[in-house]
Amino acid sequence: MEQTIFFNFGDIFKNKIFLITISVWAITQGIKVFIGIIEEKRFNFRWFIGTGGMPSSHAAGVTALAVSCGMQTGFKSPIFAVAAIFALITMFDAQGVRRATGQQAATLNKIIDDMYHHRFGAERLIELIGHTPLEVIMGFLLGVFLSICLYLKW
Repeated sequence: MEQTIFFNFGDIFKNKIFLITISVWAITQGIKVFIGIIEEKRFNFRWFIGTGGMPSSHAAGVTALAVSCGMQTGFKSPIFAVAAIFALITMFDAQGVRRATGQQAATLNKIIDDMYHHRFGAERLIELIGHTPLEVIMGFLLGVFLSICLYLKW
């Protein structure tokens, strides 16, 4: 079998693990938009490209990556181990450090509002950055379910 040294960009779209991971992320972001529309009775495009919210697309995407790697290469493979550790770190960060950052932004926004009564010219800090543990758990469960379904379908 002859190896080529040139990169064929089209091969990315033949990569089952890549397609599953991207699909699960997009489906989860779509669910997040749908929930936002129901809760707030309006559409906000930032829900689709933004971070935070229910369910965690971070958790769903990295879980789908790990599960589909495990299904393709075996759950004892080093590739699954790397993907699973990456998923754990990402989920921990999403509900830990990034969530704390969002809480700090909310506090600073409130302080500025209280002190300046909305007269301060600075932009408000983005508050919806991280995830609650429940949002991460729901993203994890959605990632497992969708990745298994898509892996078996494709």
